[in-house]
Amino acid sequence: MTDGTATATATRPPQPVKMVISGGFGVGKTTAIGAVSEIEPLTTEAAITEVAAGVDDTSMTPRKTTTTVAMDFGCLTLDPTLKLYIFGTPGQDRFGFMWKDVTQGALGALVVVDSRRLDDCFPAVDYFERDGTPFAIAVNAFDGVLSHSLPAVRSALDVAPEVPVVAFDARSGDSVRESLIVVLEHALTRARGY
Repeated sequence: MTDGTATATATRPPQPVKMVISGGFGVGKTTAIGAVSEIEPLTTEAAITEVAAGVDDTSMTPRKTTTTVAMDFGCLTLDPTLKLYIFGTPGQDRFGFMWKDVTQGALGALVVVDSRRLDDCFPAVDYFERDGTPFAIAVNAFDGVLSHSLPAVRSALDVAPEVPVVAFDARSGDSVRESLIVVLEHALTRARGY
């Protein structure tokens, strides 16, 4: 004789949760989603053309030849009960009109920061602060090096003390996964009111 409740629990699909990865141009959002996604990620990369010359600052990312023009998408099953659907926002200000559609319904957001150019992340930080979406800051260690310490980044961004600030490597699936778990824990803590 089998326990019907146990069977139903075992076959229940994981709870879907929407998460967002955001940040400025060329900070590693597409790379992060590609590193952690268990499916071939959907990307909307387009070649950087002469039209973008003088608009997109590639001085710190000279090898970058493409840019996200709509959104990225991937998914990650954290455990049998929880699956993340991960959406990436475009980084350029001129695509800001799409953010509301991309972020609507998200449980939380990971704002990726290149510590060499902190100014680029302010639109994302401001957006999620205004929107009230729980978020964490993920400082991408380009070439394994952080240009500024995490406390210095926190101070420069002037985010609330409860906002997590972590170092991560957008190329590492484990690192991105751990950072998304930080966002989840932060969102749950806020939801519980402490």
